[in-house]
Amino acid sequence: MRSRLARASLITGAITASAALWMGWQFERDITHARARVASGSVLIATRCGPIEYQEAGSGVPLLAVHGSGGGYDQGMAFAKPLAQQGIRVIAMSRFGYLRTPMPPEASAAAQADAHVCLLDALRIDNAAVMGGSAGAPSALQMAIRHPDRVTALVLAVPLTYKPPTHADSAPPLPPAVENALMRLIGSDFLFWSVLHVARNQLVKVVLATPPELLARASPGEHARATAMLENILPVSARAKGLAYDTAAGKHLVPDSLASVRAPTLIISARDDRYGTYASAEYTASAIAGARFIGFEEGGHIWIGHNDDVMLEIAKLVGAR
Repeated sequence: MRSRLARASLITGAITASAALWMGWQFERDITHARARVASGSVLIATRCGPIEYQEAGSGVPLLAVHGSGGGYDQGMAFAKPLAQQGIRVIAMSRFGYLRTPMPPEASAAAQADAHVCLLDALRIDNAAVMGGSAGAPSALQMAIRHPDRVTALVLAVPLTYKPPTHADSAPPLPPAVENALMRLIGSDFLFWSVLHVARNQLVKVVLATPPELLARASPGEHARATAMLENILPVSARAKGLAYDTAAGKHLVPDSLASVRAPTLIISARDDRYGTYASAEYTASAIAGARFIGFEEGGHIWIGHNDDVMLEIAKLVGAR
């Protein structure tokens, strides 16, 4: 009897060790690929505001793509690249604390907006359309406010922007336990990779802020877009400083001088965005003269099922040829 138990323990131990080795090999393979992916294709340029990482695609009307939380130039380019086929020169940059753009002592939305202008200066671009998504919206908005002569059009997609307390939330805030777990996730490549493999739907719900059932019935193209967006957050450790800053800043949003925005403006959100951007998007659009608001009933934080329409509307606003 004891020999059988010993053999069973040995077999169990061998299986456990083999599984651990396999997981370790899979993780090393995937994280090596992720690091190589973000290290290729971008340029680190010296600007008056310090080094800024960026990537370009297409030619024509310049558009600065300002990524959201968990991003970098790669997320911005993945979002905006379809526009490069429509007469638009897409310039996707990494914000402060993301990938190779360092985190300075002052990283407010205003400071980031000034850095966006520094990037345009370094590229010798007089003015450009600016598109800010999620946590990239505050600096895009500040750029239109602080540097109106440099912004030809403004797009705010699922914007993490201020709304008065009198305006009802369109989604409840994350429970503290979920937020704490999320903060642990963003500091560890292995932990994020593990959850990606064993609890992907939870990441769809919490990180992409999109109902998993919506993604389950999405078209193959939209499903692939969401999958790539989630998987390409790796290496999350190279984005951790920016993510931590965005998370903290999102709790202390302040009113912007929305009445001073002069650029033609398009604001987009979905009612079922689990980050609750619908209410703030609606408010922001109501306070900017002439702004157009597109609100989808469903689509989540990444507007599943509407990407073609969103790209078309952005191209029309920017004035692509």
